[in-house]
Amino acid sequence: MPTISSKGFEDYQTKKSVVLVYTGEGKGKTTAAVGLMARGLGSGWRVAFIQFIKEWEVSEHKFIAKIQELFGDDLFFYKGGKGFYHAREISAEKVTDEQHKQAARETYEQALKTAKNGEFDLVICDEINNALYHDLISKEEVEELIKSRSPKTSLCLTGRYFPDDLLPLVDIATKMTKIKHHFDEKFLANEGIDF
Repeated sequence: MPTISSKGFEDYQTKKSVVLVYTGEGKGKTTAAVGLMARGLGSGWRVAFIQFIKEWEVSEHKFIAKIQELFGDDLFFYKGGKGFYHAREISAEKVTDEQHKQAARETYEQALKTAKNGEFDLVICDEINNALYHDLISKEEVEELIKSRSPKTSLCLTGRYFPDDLLPLVDIATKMTKIKHHFDEKFLANEGIDF
């Protein structure tokens, strides 16, 4: 197996944990988080995948359910939220603002507990940035989540609209930029690609 040469990197160090952000209007934030989950599990880590917003059954839920038995206690999944906040007018189930806030509150409390307890090497908070943008949780709460996590726990925050003023608290930030998406031409999302 090839090894990575450290030549030229003698002054570099390894962090015990990092904070990652996948944001932007382009597709791929949750997909990247699922890939990160796979990488962590493949490294023998304990991973928590905590999902804000998405209440309906999406493909990552089906995938996690299938691999849950394989990884057992090394994979924790929590699905919170009441659906996309701005889509409540078209939803078959009318969800009040208070119901959205309560679901986000419960999901945030689960994320905070999981990030702080030191039992997981990686905690992924999928769509947390959207919950923040829609004032379902506060910027102070996201800051607390980042700052109070266990020193051994890496944290990944996904969703559109990550605030620029929180970037100094982050180690790795990737902005997904949409170049083209067929939704703009009035095509609905495709299962297996978009959800």
